Amino acid sequence: MKAIPISYIARNLWVRRFTTLLTAGGMALVVFVFAVVLMMSEGIRATLVATGQADNALVLRKGAGAEINSAISRDQAAIIESLPGIATNEKGQVLVTKEPVVLNNLPKRSNGKPSNVTMRGSSLTGLELRPEMKIVQGRMFRPGTSEIIVGIAIAKGFRGTQLSETLHFAQRDWVVVGIFDSGKTGFDSEIWGDVDQMMAAFRRNVYSTMVFRLADRSAFEKIKTLIGNDQRLQLDVKPEIQFYAEQSEALATFIRILGLSLSVIFSIGAVVGAMITMFAAVAQRVGEIGTLRALGFRRGAVLTAFLLESLLLSFVGGCIGLFAASWMQAVDISTTNFQTFSELAFQFKLNPDIIVKTLLFSLFMGFVGGFIPAWRAARMNIVDCLRAA
Repeated sequence: MKAIPISYIARNLWVRRFTTLLTAGGMALVVFVFAVVLMMSEGIRATLVATGQADNALVLRKGAGAEINSAISRDQAAIIESLPGIATNEKGQVLVTKEPVVLNNLPKRSNGKPSNVTMRGSSLTGLELRPEMKIVQGRMFRPGTSEIIVGIAIAKGFRGTQLSETLHFAQRDWVVVGIFDSGKTGFDSEIWGDVDQMMAAFRRNVYSTMVFRLADRSAFEKIKTLIGNDQRLQLDVKPEIQFYAEQSEALATFIRILGLSLSVIFSIGAVVGAMITMFAAVAQRVGEIGTLRALGFRRGAVLTAFLLESLLLSFVGGCIGLFAASWMQAVDISTTNFQTFSELAFQFKLNPDIIVKTLLFSLFMGFVGGFIPAWRAARMNIVDCLRAA
């Protein structure tokens, strides 16, 4: 079967460039929403997954879905610290950190409204276990004092969190002595202070979680078995990366479902627009269709030509929408993490998988919108087309 040249198809779109641009613009808006939803979901996932270290393990109460719901007694913590297979640092100290994690309301810088912020009690060992964390302003808090360091996202988004400012919570004043950057991870949305001071201030006698460095990653299953078989513990242990990946699931899934539902609704309008455009193209080119058939092009060639025209139109719209969505990577945004009910700052993230899915979505809209008009063009009678010309 003789095929109609691609150049002929592209020329027809250029001849009707105003209508083409309007239709492609409508598709671009839908594609933009579709891509941004996927980028938002991926940004949340990437932020939380990057929070964990591959050779760290995290311990929390059995059945606890988040750190704020967990409780580890001092006796249980002592047992965990004595387990074999935990790494030590250059000074011979066991690389284990015991951390209380609580939520506290702070006023947002933008509107003064309160929002939950994660407060974490930690230590120098806790900082050593998270090498991605760097103090970018000020210094580390001194053990045994009411000094705190704040994540860079907190410093930007909340009042009273700049260097040397004072925050009042848990019935005492806390001085901000440092601002840290954890490389776009979830820790950027936290405030850290001395573990013992945080425990005393919030009147807690149990830790929320423990994190330790594995001397050898292959030893994880052995340690997991030891913890699981010890009836005194009733604790779970997970690779830190796995724990934070699970923390992202609920929020990322909700955003994906809501956003994709909106994209489907909007796509109906874009498909109708493409269909109207293609029907108009068929009506304007009845004579051309008759001439093409008279020159020996079969119905399948005409169908393919008009369908390719619609696909090309949707591809242009998809590229425009995707290009616009790519600029969202420069935007910082925050939302409430459903697992912890605390503020989480993240960035939109575009990757090859999202690019492929977005372009396939735009081509699908073009196919659905262009098939019926293309079918109508292919079914036209040659004599009727030439008479109408």
